[in-house]
Amino acid sequence: MKKILVTGCNGQLGRAIQKEYGSSVEFILTDMIDMEGIIKLDISNLEQVMDVARTQKPDVIINCAAFTNVDGCEVHEDVAFKANAIGPRNLAIASREIGAKLIHVSTDYVFEGNGTRPYVETDEPNPISAYGRTKLAGEKFVQQFADRFFILRTAWLYGDGKNFVKTMLKVSKNHDEVTVVDDQVGSPTSAVELAKMIHFLEGTESYGIYHATCEGSTNWAEFTEEIYRLMGVKTKVKHVTSEEYKAMNPASADRPHYSILEDQMLKATTDKFLMADWKDAIKAYLDGFDMSTLD
Repeated sequence: MKKILVTGCNGQLGRAIQKEYGSSVEFILTDMIDMEGIIKLDISNLEQVMDVARTQKPDVIINCAAFTNVDGCEVHEDVAFKANAIGPRNLAIASREIGAKLIHVSTDYVFEGNGTRPYVETDEPNPISAYGRTKLAGEKFVQQFADRFFILRTAWLYGDGKNFVKTMLKVSKNHDEVTVVDDQVGSPTSAVELAKMIHFLEGTESYGIYHATCEGSTNWAEFTEEIYRLMGVKTKVKHVTSEEYKAMNPASADRPHYSILEDQMLKATTDKFLMADWKDAIKAYLDGFDMSTLD
């Protein structure tokens, strides 16, 4: 049976991957926390990574671990660099030694976000935030040290865990109106859909960099309105610009205004898999969603 090592297994994507594969593979689950059935692993520690890799000998390593707090990365870029750059480097070194495939998850933040057309995989990255800089460094290390790798850039991810969707639903329970930016555009992406793409690519030899977002695009305010519409929530959404939001929250880091990624490589490589439209994906996510779980 194929052995797959998952880092950050308790995160949104880590959980989705476990559900996607089910019992068809043997999982080696790792995370920073100490839990029964999970190997405690700090991926920024090369000695730990090599020890786990040599002992467990996975066929595939899927890196879902990252420091994703965008504002926190601005304050602690050194910590973010260890998690988002040194960690992937270590996993790349380990994957090469043991002959494993490496699947590394990256982000739209590697781009500056001032584009006028969807970014494709061959566009030159130019991050404007500490989060983007550290994630781009991670991509480069993977390309430098891994033999067989997939780098998947995703955006606006939501799944089983803390995310924008749940935050906006929770806020709606105590507010008649919420303020959301409407000049940042992107493609909300379900962790379920991303896990499907990972599963598909993992079974191929089509290595390289891929954009991995749901089809279509929207802005944060309209995304919130669609969430509320699907859930029958009456809270109004007040549209504001990023500049207006920044004035209200001066500590927030700069976000890309344009985060639409085109899944060009996937479409050029295969006609057997396509990410779902973002509206279909959020509808599936909220189908049967229990608002009481937000209390």
